[in-house]
Amino acid sequence: MVWIGIYIAIASLLCILAMAADLVHGFRNKKIWFPCKYFSLNAASITVITVTMKLPVDLSSDMPAYMDQSAKLGSLAFMCAMMANFMPSLAAMDNKTLLANIIGLSILVITMVVNILIDIHTGVIKHLNLNFFSAYSHSFDCVTIAYIYVVIILLLLMIMISSSLAIPTSKDILEVKYQTKNKTYLTEQHLPHTQMSKVEKLRQHVQRYWVMAETGSPQFVMASNPLSTASGVICVIVLISNLFVVIDNFGDHRKQVVYGSSYKWSILFILITQSVGVLVGTIAPIFRCFSVLSFKLATKWNKSHLLVFKVEKYWTQKLSEWKQSPAHFLSGNRTRALFYNLKSVIISFFINLQKVIVVLCKVISLVPTITPIFASYCLYCWKSMKARLFTPSVVSRTDDIDEDLRNYVLHIHDEIKLAKSTLKRISNSMNSFIKKAGKEQNKDLFKLLEKSTGFKGVENFDTDHVQPLLSVEFVNSWSLPIVTLTCIAVALPNIRKDTIKSLLRSVGEGLSYTHLVEEILNHENENVNVRKATTILWNELEHKCKWLDKALGKDAFRGNTSTEILKWFSNRAKEMVTEIKEGISGEIVENAPKELIAANSMHRIAETVLLGEKNNTMHINEEQLFALLNEMIADIFSACFTNLPRVITTKCNESVIEKREESVKAAAKLLGKTIKIIERLEKCELPSMDPDKMPYIDHWRLYLKQSIP
Repeated sequence: MVWIGIYIAIASLLCILAMAADLVHGFRNKKIWFPCKYFSLNAASITVITVTMKLPVDLSSDMPAYMDQSAKLGSLAFMCAMMANFMPSLAAMDNKTLLANIIGLSILVITMVVNILIDIHTGVIKHLNLNFFSAYSHSFDCVTIAYIYVVIILLLLMIMISSSLAIPTSKDILEVKYQTKNKTYLTEQHLPHTQMSKVEKLRQHVQRYWVMAETGSPQFVMASNPLSTASGVICVIVLISNLFVVIDNFGDHRKQVVYGSSYKWSILFILITQSVGVLVGTIAPIFRCFSVLSFKLATKWNKSHLLVFKVEKYWTQKLSEWKQSPAHFLSGNRTRALFYNLKSVIISFFINLQKVIVVLCKVISLVPTITPIFASYCLYCWKSMKARLFTPSVVSRTDDIDEDLRNYVLHIHDEIKLAKSTLKRISNSMNSFIKKAGKEQNKDLFKLLEKSTGFKGVENFDTDHVQPLLSVEFVNSWSLPIVTLTCIAVALPNIRKDTIKSLLRSVGEGLSYTHLVEEILNHENENVNVRKATTILWNELEHKCKWLDKALGKDAFRGNTSTEILKWFSNRAKEMVTEIKEGISGEIVENAPKELIAANSMHRIAETVLLGEKNNTMHINEEQLFALLNEMIADIFSACFTNLPRVITTKCNESVIEKREESVKAAAKLLGKTIKIIERLEKCELPSMDPDKMPYIDHWRLYLKQSIP
């Protein structure tokens, strides 16, 4: 049993580390409501929690010593802290996952509670008095505290179930408001604006969607509601009671440290670990209690907030829908009517229970709320009076910006307004995030782009004068010709090694952006197939320095001229296409092998370069060929990167509410990393193409061909 005790302590430590990681993540991102990123309710966490709760569910082991009793009670306190800790994670799930996880947690909690009651009845949990407060020791024995913990755990479970019932409706409300503001913003985009650079427009765009994503985050709404606040207050009670138990255990010198159970000395490790877990797990719920400070408390909202007996419709809307839903699966009017009436009675009971829980939590949440409300209101009145008496009425540009961003704040209650300080924090967090991402910009990629003189490389990397090897040609992607051209450049033996490495680094960074353009803006199946083949081809080149299993190192083509290298690539690619084509029956384009896609691209590009050399009637050496390849790669990158602003705006407008915050964050990071690229392209003369055709390289090639005088 000692090893089982160590196993319990290790599982508890894993939970503590996950909760601590959420704390660090919250502080680093200045989200003091601590969203659940690492410690959330799911199948894995329920499994680990089940291990940590081995002591409460253990009916067979006798726990005679005070240390054993303390550890058993400490496990219950640890369970309370964990339940309160991962409450916001409920809002990050879809409805099916939420239902499954709540059922799993309920089974665990009910099993644990039943076992604790059995332990009390059978005397496993004993009437050992706590001597921390000697005057009241008769009222605080282990059984009493066990009963308190049982009530708290059941209350927390009911709070979580109650929150789960309101989450779908809350998301619907947030989604409607998001779509309304999004539609308004998209309409405003077509109106004339002041002169702003492309980067400034993108920054403003990301900033607005950042505000909508942050304030409309389901986890933020969950952490700010009175049920979450009540769980924080409950956690404080649990922390204090557990502290009394632990101090009484170690502080009373009359008690000797005796391990009476079969867990022996491992019980001490369980007690210490889970006591630390209670402390760590209580921090986030306590901070969430004061998430109300994120809002400016107008007089109207202040009064309505104090009306704790008012239960908003969204708390019971889901239950009301279930109550009114018909029972089509039953045959017979009488049976159906009986079932409907019975269902109405049962659900009506749960609706009333839901209202009781919400009201109870609102009453509990008044404890940490009244003081901040009063303090905030007094401070607001003082600032208002001071502004009227001593400050001239001046509207600054910053106030205009704040007012503009305030129009994009999402909240369930229209009476609530976000505090200016909170809005500023959200805006600053975005700016710092973009600034941090800007430090990750690849200098090699920017140097490569400087070699671009326009978009001629988009047209010149392939030509119609090359005879096709296939009856139906593959569509071109942005990435495939870039990787193919890079393969040829890497194969040149007399180019300096550091120059090749710089090219590979810049191409690798650039491909991360071209892949985004292709994934987000090119949805056709053919493009997906080509993109997969390109990814495999690039991984082989980057990590193995090979092209379709052919080594491209310096020794591979030592002694060959640039023309001979191009001819080798062309001939080898032609052979591979012929071999693969003969072994395939049916349509080639659909699910074509990656070797066929890569070889066909190599043949056409190598032949195009050879034809260009032949037409110039001049032999080009390796340095000239390398420069030509670099210029083509840079031109293709430049043309592709003209779509980056559209990628950024598209990523901002994520349709799935649970993924919206991360998507906007990814858009902000992309903006930060590509600011210099976008600024450079803004100075270039872009073709007047249809914006819907610009994400496709084949449309670029067609446009550039038609533009030739």
